[in-house]
Amino acid sequence: MPQPPSAVSRDEPVIRDRGDACPGALRLHAADDGFLARIRIPGGILGADAARLLADAADRLGDGHIDLTSRGNAQLRGLAASCGGELAAVLDRAGLLPAPGHERVRNVVASPLTGLDGRGRADVAPWVARLDRELCAEPAAAALSGRFLFAVDDGRGDVLSLSADVNVLAKGGGRALLWLCTGDGAPGIPGTAGAGGAGSAVAATAGGAGPLDLAGAIGGAAGAGSGAGAAGDGASAAGNGPASAAGNGPASADSGGPRAVLVAADDVPRAAVAAALCFLDAARAAGTRAWRVAELPPEHRPRAADLAARLAAAGIPAEVVPLAAPQGPGGPEPLPGVVRGGPGGTAALSVLAPLGRLDTAQWRLLAGLSGGMRLTPWRGVVVPGLAAGAADSALAGLARAGLATAPDSPWRSVTACTGRPGCAKALADVRADARAVAARATGPLPAHWSGCERRCGHPRGTAWVDLVATGDGYAVTLAAAGTAGPAHRTVKTSDLAAVLADARRTDVRRTDACRPTSHDAAKK
Repeated sequence: MPQPPSAVSRDEPVIRDRGDACPGALRLHAADDGFLARIRIPGGILGADAARLLADAADRLGDGHIDLTSRGNAQLRGLAASCGGELAAVLDRAGLLPAPGHERVRNVVASPLTGLDGRGRADVAPWVARLDRELCAEPAAAALSGRFLFAVDDGRGDVLSLSADVNVLAKGGGRALLWLCTGDGAPGIPGTAGAGGAGSAVAATAGGAGPLDLAGAIGGAAGAGSGAGAAGDGASAAGNGPASAAGNGPASADSGGPRAVLVAADDVPRAAVAAALCFLDAARAAGTRAWRVAELPPEHRPRAADLAARLAAAGIPAEVVPLAAPQGPGGPEPLPGVVRGGPGGTAALSVLAPLGRLDTAQWRLLAGLSGGMRLTPWRGVVVPGLAAGAADSALAGLARAGLATAPDSPWRSVTACTGRPGCAKALADVRADARAVAARATGPLPAHWSGCERRCGHPRGTAWVDLVATGDGYAVTLAAAGTAGPAHRTVKTSDLAAVLADARRTDVRRTDACRPTSHDAAKK
């Protein structure tokens, strides 16, 4: 019976015997439906002209669709083996290949609504742009794995649950917290359903929650200085943020619990790249060829003090600060709908792509609404900068085009791998099976459909219902970050709707169905 994924054990470091095989824009991946290209889009932020060029490439070179990934990137499928040069020329013209040698390492997720709804502590979109430039300008950064991930959170806590390797959390007052993650995928913020959860009490509007209420998160250790105050920062006591009781937060110092470094906002891009280089040094010293921070042996994981020392050597002032549990909920993913409160009274639209796939007509419709779009790690799209009076009619147009535009959409929190016919390892056409039951199998917990035991693209930082094709049905399991429960016996496709609906309504706070298990969750 397939076993759901859980966190990598800290006592069993991963030893790699090769580099990662993540596809890129220049490194195409062979699949059953042709070659695929994965285009990194830092922060998911994409201008309208670049978006149109990407749609042209999908039509001319691919299968006429654009897939959204769990890191806010875009993927083209159905490519010919000989199209690499032509695709690279298109991407270069679109500004999507600023540094060919670094194209696979530009993995940056950011709060999708930052600067658009007045709820974050800072607009981190400029931070993302500068981080990308710093990353591309650093020759040593090209050695990072294509799976290494940066997360830049504007204070609302939405991307802290995504198991990033380098985490940045805006603190306000021109400062930010920075830490290296040491664990994989635990529920991100108390009071939310984590990445993609639909049951959050704070998920009341399309904009989600405001900044984390983290009063007292920075403790009173000597040297904390300006880090104290009513707007201290942290993350989940159960998650991968700085307050993780499970040890999944920032690397701790010798004692005193989890710690991070406090830096000026202007220094965030350089500091984040320095943190990645700190990891590379640790990986070389460990000799395990680790792709991600959580894969390092415990004795080689960089401490906050190590990072602070590296920053000081680079001329970046930083202080190590202790962190405690947050005092309130963080924000969920952007809900579908109209987002009000943008700059100058503008509005934004938030929509979801069913199963993370858009045809080029839908993509062009989104790109033509304003000057750009933002891809989210929850396989959605945010369109900023609309006149407030035009937002409702524009949203209605997107609904007619087949996009999910309402918070109660059955497509919310339903994801799937490629499945048949695109993947040779898949045992079922998971997208077709998901479509067949989506309207009858709704519930608070996310559901992920997988064609095989690799579970490509499964949720991070949240409990979810795990469906894995077995050849004669699906194994249906309640899974959580770091834990997994016993699977149902194989469920026939004809019975899936009822079983899935029941599983998605499970109260994970009151069940003992989730138990620790050992599994290599390093696949992504």
